[in-house]
Amino acid sequence: MAAFLSLILIGLGLIWWKVAGGKRGGGDKIEIIASNSANLAVGQLVVDVGGAVNRPGVYKLNNGVRVGEALEAAGGLAADADMNYVDMYLNRADKVRDGMKIFIPFKSQVTNPNVQSNPNTQITKSKININTAGQNELESLPGVGPVTAGKIIGGRPYGVVEELLERKIVGQKVFDQIKGLVSTW
Repeated sequence: MAAFLSLILIGLGLIWWKVAGGKRGGGDKIEIIASNSANLAVGQLVVDVGGAVNRPGVYKLNNGVRVGEALEAAGGLAADADMNYVDMYLNRADKVRDGMKIFIPFKSQVTNPNVQSNPNTQITKSKININTAGQNELESLPGVGPVTAGKIIGGRPYGVVEELLERKIVGQKVFDQIKGLVSTW
């Protein structure tokens, strides 16, 4: 009887080993993904689309996608989107960069409500948004004249302030003077 009980236990052990433990020898393949890849497929990027769009959020898109396509991925522009802003400042043909923020203001939204500039002293209460500031606001920055302000406006949108230097919109000297005075949101 003990021999019979031993055979049953050995049989159950073999079945358990085959079902549960046998996979250790190469049944399932383990895929290691680098932590900095953020689970992106090759050729993908991540963009944050917000404001007056139908489905604001963070989207994984194919590399080389354009701003207009990113807006389409977010469901298109909302009915109350500030089309004046879109027409003047948004380059829908610009390529999206990984980590980029695309923000569309609403009609009712003041694009930079905290900036109160005194033309005599050039004192501002907050940073100037290089994606929404007008010509006069940009010219109030040290080292920025009409030509440079026009270049900044023409190069919109910017994901980060450092793009002013990377895209050669301004030189190092001017960038050093304004980097603490400007933002991209």
